[in-house]
Amino acid sequence: VQLQASGGGLVQAGGSLRLSCAASGGTFSSYNMGWFRQAPGEEREFVATVDWRGTSTYYTDSVKGRFTISRDNAKNTVYLQMNSLKPEDTAVYSCAAGVYSSTLYVRPIEYAYWGQGTLVTVSS
Repeated sequence: VQLQASGGGLVQAGGSLRLSCAASGGTFSSYNMGWFRQAPGEEREFVATVDWRGTSTYYTDSVKGRFTISRDNAKNTVYLQMNSLKPEDTAVYSCAAGVYSSTLYVRPIEYAYWGQGTLVTVSS
């Protein structure tokens, strides 16, 4: 499956962005989906994940209450709504797909497919 992320940009602290990740070449509804981010000089960090049905989600603590992951299986797209953005959210955000499971994936190794990143820059 191929993944294409979009929606990044420059936003002031407190602002919002919505990232999208469009999938093609596979059965989107067969995959758990996740968002990761990587800041300059830092390791890749798990952000959020949603199961293949869109009924279960999980977030890293630093984004809980501010970010929302969702998916539209009819549009083969997963979203990351980011509100109340902070400068420390600045990173390249990437989407990933893993084989469907009732267990939500938080480790990069659990994802088989990755999209290119989209840069999110939050200014103070």
